[in-house]
Amino acid sequence: MTEMFTFTAVVKKEGDWYVSSCLELDISSQGETIEDAVSNLKKEVELYIERGGLALPIKRPFLTTFKVLGKGS
Repeated sequence: MTEMFTFTAVVKKEGDWYVSSCLELDISSQGETIEDAVSNLKKEVELYIERGGLALPIKRPFLTTFKVLGKGS
C-alpha cells in the first residue's frame, strides 16, 4: 500500500549553495536554488524510503524559538 508522508525541511545558504535537511530522517541535500535544494532532498528521502529505511511511526522534531542578547551590526 502506498502512503503519503509529510516531512520537515530546513534550508540554509552555505556559500554559493543552498543546503536542505530533513529533520525527521537526518538526511541532507543541496542545490543552486532553494527549489533545487528541496527537490533534491525530496529525491533523497524517496530513495531512503524505497530502500526500507523508514521506521514508523515518524518522530516529529519539536521546533521552538528563543532570544538571546547580542551586539548587532
